[in-house]
Amino acid sequence: MRISDLRNKEILNFNEGLLIGQFDDLEIDLEKGLIKSLIISGKRGFLGFFHDEPDIIIPWNKIIKIGHDVIIVDLSPNNEKDFKFEGEK
Repeated sequence: MRISDLRNKEILNFNEGLLIGQFDDLEIDLEKGLIKSLIISGKRGFLGFFHDEPDIIIPWNKIIKIGHDVIIVDLSPNNEKDFKFEGEK
């Protein structure tokens, strides 16, 4: 599968049954040659003057299934500590 094939898929949160969006970027471990996480860019305010939403970073191990049209992830409340918004430590 190519990255371009993945980029066209919607990301679905299995726990809530909600579409989160499409990922915009990947985090890659260059030493191991593995994908570490998918990154969904947050919405940006007009010229930076209005509220910006943080990026959502989804670790690769939270992906349940990559289907024909969607990528299903588990972002359940029990796993909230396992994914993060950009800027969080």
